[in-house]
Amino acid sequence: MSKKTLVIGASTNPTRYSNMATHKLLEHKHEVELLGKQSGEVAGHTIKQSTEELSADFHTVTLYINSERQIEYFDYLVALHPQRVIFNPGTENPSLKLLLEKNGIQTLEACTLVLLATGQF
Repeated sequence: MSKKTLVIGASTNPTRYSNMATHKLLEHKHEVELLGKQSGEVAGHTIKQSTEELSADFHTVTLYINSERQIEYFDYLVALHPQRVIFNPGTENPSLKLLLEKNGIQTLEACTLVLLATGQF
């Protein structure tokens, strides 16, 4: 089953985990949208630089930005109300985790690449 996924912290750099995850999500037939600081494309998908450019029906949000950079997305993520938010290694944020869970959004501290590779995504 395809799970539409928003990658926050998307990068055109092929050595970045957000880039690798985007490719793996697409290989596993998940629809993706990308949000990042720099414009560009990953696997034919444009990196948007504003949440206003994104659609609103995501199953999963996977984070690749540190806890300080996440602050500007707190309200957006609550309003977006995805089914789950994945905190990849290095993105853990107890404040955001608690806020999301209080609003009925599942959180996972996990690696998107591992979840995909093991069939747990």
